[in-house]
Amino acid sequence: MKRTKNTARPRVLRPGMRGWLGRGRGESFYVQAADEWRGTSVQVCGLWPFAVGAGTPMVGVPLGRHIHTGATLCCDPISWFQRAKLISNPSAFVLGKPGLGKSTLVRRMATGLAGYGVMPLVLGDLKPDYVDLIEALGGQVITLGRGRGYVNVLDPGEALEAAERLRAAGYEKEAAQVLADAHGRRHTMVSALVTIMRGAPPTDREETILDRALKVLDARHNGIPVLGDLLRVIQEGPQEVRAAALDRGDQARYQAITENLEASLVGLVDGGRLGETFARPTTNPMRRDRPVVYDVSSIDDTDMDLQAATLLACWSAGFGTVNVANALADAGLEPRRHYFVVLDELWRALRAGRGMVDRVDALTRLNRQRGVGVAMISHTMSDLLALAHEEDRMKARGFVERSGMVICGGLPGAEMPQLTAAVPFSRAEQDLLIGWQDPPAWDPAAGQEAEPPGRGKFLVKVGGRPGIPIDVQLTEVEMGIHDTNKLWHTVSRIGAMATQGSGVA
Repeated sequence: MKRTKNTARPRVLRPGMRGWLGRGRGESFYVQAADEWRGTSVQVCGLWPFAVGAGTPMVGVPLGRHIHTGATLCCDPISWFQRAKLISNPSAFVLGKPGLGKSTLVRRMATGLAGYGVMPLVLGDLKPDYVDLIEALGGQVITLGRGRGYVNVLDPGEALEAAERLRAAGYEKEAAQVLADAHGRRHTMVSALVTIMRGAPPTDREETILDRALKVLDARHNGIPVLGDLLRVIQEGPQEVRAAALDRGDQARYQAITENLEASLVGLVDGGRLGETFARPTTNPMRRDRPVVYDVSSIDDTDMDLQAATLLACWSAGFGTVNVANALADAGLEPRRHYFVVLDELWRALRAGRGMVDRVDALTRLNRQRGVGVAMISHTMSDLLALAHEEDRMKARGFVERSGMVICGGLPGAEMPQLTAAVPFSRAEQDLLIGWQDPPAWDPAAGQEAEPPGRGKFLVKVGGRPGIPIDVQLTEVEMGIHDTNKLWHTVSRIGAMATQGSGVA
């Protein structure tokens, strides 16, 4: 019998996906992710064509790393609008529960944009969260509050000087436009203050009276007027103002028509809920060539009317300064400047009274034409939709719908129907946001709460595209500037010192 040769290959032992099984053989129950590096096509040209492409844009301010892939995300509303062409409106709306890092995210954007040459304007800092940052950038800090600083709502700011420069250069039409814008801004602010005082907007007739009285005041007053000067014009009743009031030549009728308006202005001039914050000359005029923050942190949270009125005054002054800068740049008298405007705690202003949504809408709707990027910050959609009137709620929801990008931190599950009505979110994205708002766990080793699971984590949404989940990572320098717990670094020893001084053991 002929014997056949066995040609079968010997069996080769191979480890499994997690290594050699068995004791002492190196089996791993956790497979670590491979290290990743990013390089330019020049540095890693030998790897072309790339096997896997980066899924996040690299245009703008570096915000953090993608939670799942580790890729860096560069993102800010101005860069994505101006350079990347990813959004049609240079604005961002930031939503998230308190303490999860909304202000930190916006500070990172402001820091990076300042490096690109964009001026950060923080028009109302209630914490304060941005004062140290603006000081580090060499900017201007304007402090407002009872007895700490005043902002004159009738101050045209730099509009008068800009109009003179434009006339001297032969731009008569542009000079008239600058003055008309300043007039409209002051009229809007006086109406807004009256709205806050009453809880309802002034009537159409009162709006007309205010407009005519401001024009009379500008024609007759030398220097910068204050609210007391406007009140005197209405009380004196010049012919132009009486014609706007339709008093039919009857003094008693004129006094009856203007009585409520006069009472509201008296409350603004002589104290009342809003004090004298807006009735005195401006203590620290805003400049257009430096980063600026209005520090309103001294106003207590319980004083919501004053907070809302101050925020509106800051926003009005800020956008007025932007208009002046644009007019001078259009005429070639100054270089073009772009601004990154931060509107924090938006919900406080919206709740101040009927008509406040219209005021905010007028200030923020034309940001693309004004050459500014805007970041609006609030806690939840419920804050925007908790207004008393349906038309105000619809307009407030429009702030989110019109934003070029919506950035969300941790949010409760009850917010999802309202949020998805404005911006489409998948079920997985909603679950991610709900998980980020969970309370922190207790660390028994340290004897304190661990860091909240959603701190520093955000989902960037642009239209109907899938959201980009990121983890914002700060540098050591930023951690020092962004520290909001400075008052707690030193342990109080007053009790111990008092005990030692009294000789008690």
